[in-house]
Amino acid sequence: MALIDRIKNICITPKTEWPVIAGETTTTANLLTGYVLPLAAIGAVAGFVGSSVIGHTLPFVGGHYRTPIIAGIGIAIFTLVMAVIAVFVLSLIINALAPSFGGEKNSDQALKVAVYSYTASWLAAVFHALPWFGILAVLGSLYSLYLLYLGLPRLMKCPEDKAIGYTVVVVICAIVLAVVIGMLGACVGGAGMLASGAMSGSRNSSNEVVFDKDSAMGKLQEMGKQMEQSGKKMEAAEKSGDKNAQAAAAAAMMGSLMGGGKSVEPVGIEQLKPFVPDTFAGLPKKTSKAERTGIASLMVTKAEATYADESGQKSVSLDVSDTGGMSGMMGLASWINVQGEKEDQYSSERTLKMDGRMVNEKVSKQNGGTNSYSVVLGERFVVNVSGRGVDIGTLKAAVGALDLKKLEAMKDEGVKK
Repeated sequence: MALIDRIKNICITPKTEWPVIAGETTTTANLLTGYVLPLAAIGAVAGFVGSSVIGHTLPFVGGHYRTPIIAGIGIAIFTLVMAVIAVFVLSLIINALAPSFGGEKNSDQALKVAVYSYTASWLAAVFHALPWFGILAVLGSLYSLYLLYLGLPRLMKCPEDKAIGYTVVVVICAIVLAVVIGMLGACVGGAGMLASGAMSGSRNSSNEVVFDKDSAMGKLQEMGKQMEQSGKKMEAAEKSGDKNAQAAAAAAMMGSLMGGGKSVEPVGIEQLKPFVPDTFAGLPKKTSKAERTGIASLMVTKAEATYADESGQKSVSLDVSDTGGMSGMMGLASWINVQGEKEDQYSSERTLKMDGRMVNEKVSKQNGGTNSYSVVLGERFVVNVSGRGVDIGTLKAAVGALDLKKLEAMKDEGVKK
């Protein structure tokens, strides 16, 4: 069916269009290139026009701000990439939850539900071109939830009386996914900076554009290749008819999505506990704990502790995390060279690259306020510390006294490409 006809039918007559979609056989490649990318591009281009061409009026303080052109292009690329990732992840969630609501697992149908449900949201994203009308994009998102509600029982074959519950759970998962993507987007947009070398590339003998493997686009290109391999494994599992193999392939694909194109098994808690010392920033340890949690290939490990003096006037919390299965999201922020700085009457904050590591520090301007300092190691491990009554210099020195090089050297442990 032609793109325009499908858009019109799913938006105007969804009750009759979903049964048509259910009977279609559509490849993943066709859905992505023929539907997802064209529609997701609407929001990407509109956002670029709204931020880099039209610009934003700053409330209260007056003035006008436009995102630099190169940064705007970077954000547009980020938007497209995350649209594809969001569709894949949502389809995996839809498929995994189907049996819980009396439905049937079918990855092809789940992908179609995810793709076509996003239609209204992608179309409404055109309002991002006019910043003062951006709120209207919310209406598109709400209509997409209605499309999802209609599509789940027809494609995933769940009983009508369980469709509401199914939809609510999927929506909650989608909201969490949107929040994660929004936070990453805020980092990209707020920093207003994409590494200057990220857009440059050359062509190989097959006339394919090849980016520098260490650049942002090179990293994303490699992630795309890994996802393609995961997709092939998933197709093979489906053809085999082995339900266990299909579940394993689906879990592996989700892990690959969130892991930046690779599956990452986080280190054990015993490996992280040595990085949480008995004394930190000159203060004795009061409490500590370590845990390794998550689902399937989306596991994370954390060791943490609190420190304080006897008077209670000085206190510090320290946590060391291996983002493991979620390291792709952490790596993405590093790949695009997120940088930024802001200040108000309460605090100052900056994010920058220092010695090849992404660093964030926040300094309070209030008496007794909380200062914080974080550093990302190996695009995977995060050391985060916050202190009340302890200056930022002391916190940074305390983090520097940890064996960061040893922790960073563990970045390839548990990585399966």
